[in-house]
Amino acid sequence: MSARAGIIVTGTEVLTGRVHDRNGPWLAEQLRQLGVDVGRIIVVGDRPADLTAALAFLVDHDLIITSGGLGPTADDLTVDVVAAHQGRMLTVDQGLAGRIESIVTRLATSRGWALTDDLAQGVTKQARVPQGAHVLEPTGTAPGLVVPSDDAPPVLVLPGPPAELQRMWPAAVADPIVTEALRHAGEIRQETVRIWGPPESELAGILGAHEVNHDMSGLEITTCMRDGELEVVTRFSPTAAADYAALASALTGHFGPSAYSTDGRDLDRVVADQLLAAEATVATAESCTAGLLAGRLADLPGSSAYLMGGFVTYSNDAKTAEVGVPAALIAEVGAVSQEVATAMAEGARRRLGTTYGLSTTGVAGPGGGTPDKPVGLVHVAVAGPHRTWHRALQLGGDRGTIRRRAVVSTLHLLREAQLEDMARV
Repeated sequence: MSARAGIIVTGTEVLTGRVHDRNGPWLAEQLRQLGVDVGRIIVVGDRPADLTAALAFLVDHDLIITSGGLGPTADDLTVDVVAAHQGRMLTVDQGLAGRIESIVTRLATSRGWALTDDLAQGVTKQARVPQGAHVLEPTGTAPGLVVPSDDAPPVLVLPGPPAELQRMWPAAVADPIVTEALRHAGEIRQETVRIWGPPESELAGILGAHEVNHDMSGLEITTCMRDGELEVVTRFSPTAAADYAALASALTGHFGPSAYSTDGRDLDRVVADQLLAAEATVATAESCTAGLLAGRLADLPGSSAYLMGGFVTYSNDAKTAEVGVPAALIAEVGAVSQEVATAMAEGARRRLGTTYGLSTTGVAGPGGGTPDKPVGLVHVAVAGPHRTWHRALQLGGDRGTIRRRAVVSTLHLLREAQLEDMARV
């Protein structure tokens, strides 16, 4: 028997997609690491009835966690709704009010705000505590709460801003009410295999064939196709470790090098680790992706060890001026071509003196396509010390999807080029 938690993310801005939910997935992973299974993540707007319904829906869980709705404004009603659901009266904690007031005063002074009655009323609102609840000290202006109940699971009330929620988390999981609620937690392992290239139907066939001869009842397998990659995430208890090992062996045995990551690392980390191990460097020349490739390479800390710089060569003149693509070549074959992609990659490598030069040039749409060069056609290239690799892509989707997929494909081409060069040593 494993402890189960339900998560309620509040906020109309999250419900309508204006703000991306960062709290639900983060909390789910933190709970998994504690050995707690997440039964559901529910997103509700700033409507008391919907939050009440969500709380009632999750009564079969050991712990309910809410995020958001703790601010001083009228639409921040999480504490009121949770208190009512748990059957607890609200009273103002004067000591807490004083601590919140100190925080608000410092914040107002630093930002030049006047200390108005509205600020004072907000302090009072945020200092209301349900009877019998435990207070988690503010990491912003709002405290967190652990609200017990006589006939329902306790509710852990956390702030909405992700940074505040994450700073409060250690105190939340150390609270005795939370600890007691999760006393049945056990180890939940999670492993990820990432595969590049094959279609999703091929993966389905392998999983089906494996299930015929192997017990997979203890494995919770989730597959996902993301930007051309197949991701296989498996959750299991330690007792099913041998069953997972058999599954992982079947996947790597069938897909071979296409199963490029079996230890949880994503593409960015795999590429970075290969570059660092080889003490290799890269430069970029981008047309249709206009800096997205260099930005992706720079996302990881420590990327200055391998990313030397990049060129956004959107126009034909820029391709010539910045990375030395001959104007005559562009006039002859067009900017979206194998020849120009190759020249861009080689030019970037030459200009910055790097181990590898990377390039992208294509038609991202929605307009600009022709019968010979339709929307979604992208040429990518990687120039290395021994040769230059090229790949022509025909990508579907909208403009953003095409540009993002072009970046992913270029990184995979770089990864494959590195492996070939490493085999030369």
